[in-house]
Amino acid sequence: MNYNEAVSVLRTIPVFATLDSPSLKLLAFSSSYLSFEDGEALCHQGDPGDSVFVVYEGEVEVSLVLPDNGRIHLARLGRNDILGEMAVICNLPRTADVHACGPLKVLKIEGDVFLQLVTGNPDAAHGMMRVLAERLLRFTEQYEQLRRCMPDPVVP
Repeated sequence: MNYNEAVSVLRTIPVFATLDSPSLKLLAFSSSYLSFEDGEALCHQGDPGDSVFVVYEGEVEVSLVLPDNGRIHLARLGRNDILGEMAVICNLPRTADVHACGPLKVLKIEGDVFLQLVTGNPDAAHGMMRVLAERLLRFTEQYEQLRRCMPDPVVP
């Protein structure tokens, strides 16, 4: 991906769509462009949360590793989706594993650059809040579906 393509991709991401041209160019210039093969890990649960990924081609599966080494599927994300933002915003390790579902291309944005852009631009901050709120709604719906499938606990 060349520099102009990166600017075009970033312009399509709702969180970054309202950034002015110089900010988009700085973001494109400071991003890494990575490719992954099917099944390859972008990050693992517990890894340092030092960057954000933007999917621009392909899909990823986000999953949680259980103590018995089982997995819980959390989400499947694709083109123009952002991931890794919770770890960066909260300054915490990664909360899930993320693997490529087929060939994948992403922009990797360093955490400090991402935070500077989001905190320095109210529209970008609002866009990020919207992404987080939509994820919270989706996970709440998943939780409710699981809860309905579970038997009622027996109270002595």
